[in-house]
Amino acid sequence: MKRRTFFKTAAISSTAIAIPGISACNQQREKPVKPDYSAFDLNEITVSDLQRKMESGEMSAVQICQKYLDRINLIDPLLKSVIEINPDAVEIARQMDEERKAGEVRGLLHGIPVLIKDNIDTFDKMKTTAGSLALEGNIANIDAFIVQKLRDAGAVLLGKTNLSEWANFRSTNSSSGWSGRGGQVRNPFCLDRSPCGSSSGTGAAVSANLCAIGIGTETNGSIVCPSGVNGIVGIKPTLGLWSRRGIIPIAHSQDTAGPMARTLKDAAILLGALAAFDPTDAETHIEKGDFFNDYTQFLDESGLAGKRIGIASEMTGFNAKVDEVFRKAIETLKEKGAEIVEDVKFENLRKADELSYQVLLYEFKADLNKYLDEHPGASVKSMAEIVAFNKNNSEREMPWFGQEIFEMAQAKGDLSTDEYVKALADSKRFTGKEGIDAIMDKHKLDALVAPTNGPAWTIDWVNGDHFGGGSSSPAAISGYPNITVPMGYVHDLPVGISFFGRAWSEPNLIKIAYAYEQATKHRKAPGFLETLE
Repeated sequence: MKRRTFFKTAAISSTAIAIPGISACNQQREKPVKPDYSAFDLNEITVSDLQRKMESGEMSAVQICQKYLDRINLIDPLLKSVIEINPDAVEIARQMDEERKAGEVRGLLHGIPVLIKDNIDTFDKMKTTAGSLALEGNIANIDAFIVQKLRDAGAVLLGKTNLSEWANFRSTNSSSGWSGRGGQVRNPFCLDRSPCGSSSGTGAAVSANLCAIGIGTETNGSIVCPSGVNGIVGIKPTLGLWSRRGIIPIAHSQDTAGPMARTLKDAAILLGALAAFDPTDAETHIEKGDFFNDYTQFLDESGLAGKRIGIASEMTGFNAKVDEVFRKAIETLKEKGAEIVEDVKFENLRKADELSYQVLLYEFKADLNKYLDEHPGASVKSMAEIVAFNKNNSEREMPWFGQEIFEMAQAKGDLSTDEYVKALADSKRFTGKEGIDAIMDKHKLDALVAPTNGPAWTIDWVNGDHFGGGSSSPAAISGYPNITVPMGYVHDLPVGISFFGRAWSEPNLIKIAYAYEQATKHRKAPGFLETLE
């Protein structure tokens, strides 16, 4: 089985730019003048910095919003990370400015520009399509739960990000970041490299400073892999910490949205603002834990002191250069007071992966049909109709790869099928009670650690992804939390480090990950190289 990591291609113009005083003939011999993409006065700015600018009157929410819109207009033709701009963005910012003038500030997200993935419902003029041409007319009649929370917090919804179509669950031969509606997302560190996925657009946009913070979704790797590959922070929360209502699904037993940001503090701000129990959300297998509206309280530079951290050794060794960076990371953990437990193993991880894949096929059909039934704006009403649409529009929808996963899912029975029921129970047991929980009990661990990803591979529409390795499966299948922060670089390509653990252990993982982030500060702005030298 191909391990899924849920990951636009812009043609880079070679047309010479007209330069006064140089003949047309000479201009054709000159290389195009490349814009200075780092010349942005909000480059690498944090949520707290933006709040200080608005509080002091140095900048308004409208000015900040317009600066990001201008930057999207400049840079996104290279990246194709933004699939749609919110036509109401400036008006929302204006409303937030008026509230601030009246002495009403809703919180840390008041006036902050956010981009969200195009599989999250918004009750506005934007579509929700999962990148598919089959859903081009789908305008939701109600906000997703987390979008309503985002609006309540005063955030400015800039637009929606491109993604791997159908969250990269359409073909076994797909190119991460490609969608029929949006094209191919590119990695801002090196434009011929994959942005990983399926939250590829959010990862690339956040990394390229096209927004302050972003939201992605994950079934298995879709937040942490694009975060790692694009050199940013990603939090995959415990299942149920953020509501899944109003999000185009793959599987209710694994799906969740989560924050993607350039710093862990910004990710923690967003995590708390949207954390809330939603009784209308799909049932989960995880008992309800503690919710916090402020996860920044757990940011602790000394958070590694006295922690026992186990190395998930089965998730290392896929790339020698990644291993070298990871060894340096482990030394930093030790220097900051952590006790490292070597060679921690998962006994049934391969079995869990195989079983989980079957679960996803069953739930994809059931959950997607339910979503479509609840959305009258969608012109297709079932998975079967999407399969037919793709066949009838294959030149636009399937120019490079097919829809084998759709066809396998369509062939599955309902959720009462014995195969599904057993696969669900066993996959959760192997990764949860007999996986992460058992390993942490045995070794008395506070967290597990592994490389998030290998360096980004070259985009290849003919052969599809050639993913090197990663560590997302245990936390993804169990529904437990996973935090990735930048770990360093392999030939100028970012790689991340993942900290994961028990359900509802976000406070502890944030302490550990923040201490590592502050000790290393590996995050840097991308260079938009056309290719590696």
